[in-house]
Amino acid sequence: MENTLEVLVVDDDEVDRMLLIRSLKAAGLNIHLTEVTNFDEVIVTLAETKFDCIFIDDCLPGKDGLTLIKEIRGLNITSPLIVLTGQGDEQIAVDIMKAGAYDYIPKSKITPDRLGLVTRNAIKFYQANTEATLANQRLQESYDLLVKQNHQLEAQQRQIQLQNWQLKKASQLKSQFLSMMSHELKTPLNAIIGFSQMLLRPSKGILNQQQSKMVETILRNGKQLLTMLNEILDLSEIEAGNAKLKPDFFDLTQVINNVVEEIYPQAIAKNINLFTDIHLKNSKVFNDSRRLRQVLIHLLSNAIKFTDSGGKVWVEVSAIQPDIHSEIKLDREMNKLIISVHDTGIGIALEDLEYIFEPFRQIDQTITKKYPGTGVGLAITDSIIKMMSGKITVSSEIGQCTTFQIEIPRNIPLTVDC
Repeated sequence: MENTLEVLVVDDDEVDRMLLIRSLKAAGLNIHLTEVTNFDEVIVTLAETKFDCIFIDDCLPGKDGLTLIKEIRGLNITSPLIVLTGQGDEQIAVDIMKAGAYDYIPKSKITPDRLGLVTRNAIKFYQANTEATLANQRLQESYDLLVKQNHQLEAQQRQIQLQNWQLKKASQLKSQFLSMMSHELKTPLNAIIGFSQMLLRPSKGILNQQQSKMVETILRNGKQLLTMLNEILDLSEIEAGNAKLKPDFFDLTQVINNVVEEIYPQAIAKNINLFTDIHLKNSKVFNDSRRLRQVLIHLLSNAIKFTDSGGKVWVEVSAIQPDIHSEIKLDREMNKLIISVHDTGIGIALEDLEYIFEPFRQIDQTITKKYPGTGVGLAITDSIIKMMSGKITVSSEIGQCTTFQIEIPRNIPLTVDC
């Protein structure tokens, strides 16, 4: 069942109005009719009620149809207007349609079928036009909102860019400050270490036993402080982009054995079993041996530091075995080497593993008090391995073990900035 339609009939001729009304009802339309006979009533009625369709006589007393249409449209009334014309007034009706009417019907040709068809089409057109207008309004509102949001995003992007620039500048200033202070501190520190070593020479013989122990403490702490300063210098150079690789050909087995030999006294002092487990048919490598040595020294020193007396620390080396069924990846896979540093130390909590390579990160205050350090060694190690076109990962179990695994290319790519 059709909804009840609000229909306005504007005609000063009562007979014509009755004919129109009967035809509308005969057409089967469910309508509620409002009748007016002059222009003033039209304006008042339209201000009070919204109509689904308006029928207008093209010739009202004191007001022609063209003027009436224009004034109705001037009131922003969009309801469909159907003009009722007299015989021979078709040209006038066409002009009225151009002014904003939907259609016209000569009064002499009004029939229920024709009137019903025109009315339904007019209302459908009006409803479709109304929906389109609402859709356009929503689209315009969405567009305006998107434009506003885009302006806000652009402003936020500019703010982020400014903040990034400020952060980058602050980071550069921090690196410059750390570098400057480290260099300045190394000068008196080198003097402290040098004079301490001179005082401890047996040939001097100027110190008694208690004094010698004091100077040995000064020397030991001086060397520890020098190591910390060197780490901070390395980090500041890396962050500033000044750290460069110096690749060369070297024997990986020999480099590892030399590092283990250098670290061995630390292991002996803590009664830790330090050894290697190398499985390489070809140990020739083209990479930065100095930087690799720096990484191994740090990882082994860390492993010994966090392993209790009687524990084990060892270095395992192997080449990645390629998949024999993958010919495409064969050369690339054979170019990779795996260096793993294992220990049976205190381990690292699972929730701390993702932060382990962040500089100055202290994951456990109690541990850092027992095992002092700058907290930048692993950050430096991670950066160096990335410079070498490799990667480093860590796995650990609290109170059981920790493994740092390094994967590097046998031959560093020529595209790497050295």
